[in-house]
Amino acid sequence: MKLKLIAVGTKMPKWVTEGFTEYQRRFPRDLSLQLVEIPAGKRGKNADIPRILEKEGEAMLAAAQGCHIVTLDIPGKPWDTPQLAKQLTRWQLDGRDVAIMIGGPEGLAPAVKQAAEQSWSLSNLTMPHPMVRIVMAESLYRAWSINNNHPYHRE
Repeated sequence: MKLKLIAVGTKMPKWVTEGFTEYQRRFPRDLSLQLVEIPAGKRGKNADIPRILEKEGEAMLAAAQGCHIVTLDIPGKPWDTPQLAKQLTRWQLDGRDVAIMIGGPEGLAPAVKQAAEQSWSLSNLTMPHPMVRIVMAESLYRAWSINNNHPYHRE
């Protein structure tokens, strides 16, 4: 199974790339973590934000074809680490790849929210989107480690 983080935004700072890659490389071959970056629409003083969101959403959904879609969104359900580990097991039993959608500055396109089978709230805080990539990679790796009795997670 593949876990795909589909995120709006490219050209991340070096520390973001290094942090994400550190956890990405730890995943086993049978559960890979992949990052799909969607270029953010050009935002300016007179930008048509609804149209930009629509375009970003179309690209995100194209990258998630055939996947179980999970949006990261504040109205979603908060999962603690043991709950995430159980979700990971359910996703693996489902047999499809999982696409976790991370929106841009204005969030996710309505079409992406409608296509979601699940919505997950990482935090009630608005987090910097680059940091979310690292938090997601670590959280998913920790969930895997719980499910596989790996010593990374200690209670």
